[in-house]
This record gives sequence, structure tokens and C-alpha cells, in this order.
Amino acid sequence: MASLNKVLLIGNLTRPPELRYTPSGTAVADLRLAVNRNYTTQSGEKREEACFLTVVVWGKQAESCGEYLDKGSGVFVEGRLQTRDWEGKDGGKRTVTEVVAERVQFMSRTKGAGAPTGAPAPAFAEETATAGGSGGDDDVPF
Repeated sequence: MASLNKVLLIGNLTRPPELRYTPSGTAVADLRLAVNRNYTTQSGEKREEACFLTVVVWGKQAESCGEYLDKGSGVFVEGRLQTRDWEGKDGGKRTVTEVVAERVQFMSRTKGAGAPTGAPAPAFAEETATAGGSGGDDDVPF
């Protein structure tokens, strides 16, 4: 049976990216993303709800996110869902589901880029990065 794990999101960062490096020197950034959903109830009342997600970005894309993005920045994320388990400090089992970014495109409000708010920002869509290593030209479908 075929399977697919693909996520496409557009939202805004709720805080600045958290950039760090693994012991081997690989950059990894955590982005906290708010994705809004507007809808109308059966009674005709308009409502908005937000979904808050953690996006993990690897490699040079992570460094670019740390350099150019800030709280409130708009981004388009293409990636996959990943679940991680670990044991908490209290000994209890913890589980988290995150989005692992394959592509992050900057949409607005970059820091240090000199672009005014709302102007198109640089897109770092050429790079594919995964937790297990590097992507490359072999991953490009054209």
C-alpha cells in the first residue's frame, strides 16, 4: 500500500528561530509557527483559530532562518511529519510530533535583509535538508 507524508504550511513565527548546532557541527533551527484558520459557524458567526506547530530545519537552511527570520516573519514550509519519543526528567514518557522542513521560503518581515515589511524576502528553496543527512540535486524532480 502506498503512503505519503507531506505537509504544506503558511504561517507566521511566534518567536525568533532557535538556532543551535549538533556536536558534529550541523546547524538545526526550531521555528514555532502559528497557522490561522478562518471559518463560519452554522449560526453565521465568523471565527478564527490558530494551530501552533514546531518546525525543525536542518543545515544551511537552518542558518538562513536564524539570520533572516524573526518573530512575526511569514514563511511557507514544505516538509513531513515526524514523531519523537524520549524520557522526561521525571521518568515519564514524552512524545512530540513536529514538522521536519524540506523547504522554507521566506514570505515577509525578514530581519537584517533591508527589505521593508511585506516585501518579498529571499527564498532559500533550493536546499533540501533532513535530519539524517543532506539532500542534493538527485532529489530535484526536474
